[in-house]
Amino acid sequence: MDFIPRDAESSLLSLTRQFKVVALVGPWQSGKTTLAKHVFRDKPYVSLEDPDIRSFALEDTRGFLSQYKDGAVFDEIQRAPDIFSYLQQIVDRSSETGQFILTGSNNFLVQENISQSLAGRVGYLWLLPFSHTEIRKSDYDVDSPDPLIFNGGYPPVYDQPVETPTWYANYIRTYVERDVRQIKNIGDLSTFERFLKLCAGRIGNLINKSSLALETGVDVKTVDSWLGVLESSFIIYRMQPYHRNFNKRIVKMPKLYFYDTGLVCALLGLHQADQLSLHYLKGNLFENFVINELLKSRYNSANLQPLHFWRDSTGREIDIIMEYPDHLYPVEIKSGQTITKEFFKNLEFWKKLTGSENGAVIYAGNQTQKRSSGIAVYPWNHLHELTENPD
Repeated sequence: MDFIPRDAESSLLSLTRQFKVVALVGPWQSGKTTLAKHVFRDKPYVSLEDPDIRSFALEDTRGFLSQYKDGAVFDEIQRAPDIFSYLQQIVDRSSETGQFILTGSNNFLVQENISQSLAGRVGYLWLLPFSHTEIRKSDYDVDSPDPLIFNGGYPPVYDQPVETPTWYANYIRTYVERDVRQIKNIGDLSTFERFLKLCAGRIGNLINKSSLALETGVDVKTVDSWLGVLESSFIIYRMQPYHRNFNKRIVKMPKLYFYDTGLVCALLGLHQADQLSLHYLKGNLFENFVINELLKSRYNSANLQPLHFWRDSTGREIDIIMEYPDHLYPVEIKSGQTITKEFFKNLEFWKKLTGSENGAVIYAGNQTQKRSSGIAVYPWNHLHELTENPD
């Protein structure tokens, strides 16, 4: 498959005009290396995955960096954390922007080292796997969200001659053996894998650490640590509840989502897309897919502001709260293909509670509607209209 243009490219270039160093971070295999090589063809490319290069960088950091005084792309920078403090000295000698591009698949290690050594000198861009709009550029298009949910967005799924479940099985195994050991020395990897599968079965739900601990066979402290491992390596994210309560008791626990639904399907043991239609998590998977698409739209624009949800103690819930400087925009996600009045019930409740006038429903059908109530209805394959023109 030819190079698929990434929606984040213009934001990446914009950051290089503002910052001396740009950190391009995201899941392993999300396309960071391909994008960096494509955009910065004139810069030396250095992979710190290469053991010889990594040894040089760790054993003689000053001598290693002396070869790249004019800048470079350092791939998987978390493999050689000593570089950060030395980079500070180099970039501070020059006012030039866009000197170094750092890629990393472990957000915690990258951010921790940047905050210690390069604070104020670095612009961040998170690159997630392909969005639906990017996949369409490859002439791969579908009339249902199920194949996209099943395949996920990792680029190798679309450009390598390997069956999707096989690719993800190898991805999971490599991730556990390669990254998990690097982040935290976990001895029993089989227990960690079981924990990962249990997380996949809880997407879209409030995180109950006690339940996870009981089913995994570890304590709550370990569960909390392992959730941090998965989050720092861009496998899961915890969506936080919106903090204002509007005179109602609200749920304060976060909800669990994965950054890629293809990975979830593999962990759930699905072997083909048509299994989704009858799966008990079909609605949760569709919800996760939609939220990912909205996150990708934000991240590709270098907007790292998170999405929130809202739920009160009676069970009333808004799936997504999009926060803007002057208003909140509520979004409901429905996996049904036929629009019914049930789609609008929680949005109408929200409008009465907050006095807001607008909102949106995203569903698995194919009609776009602008209702007199101020609520818009968007089909799953027109999400760009919501992100480009929120009311």
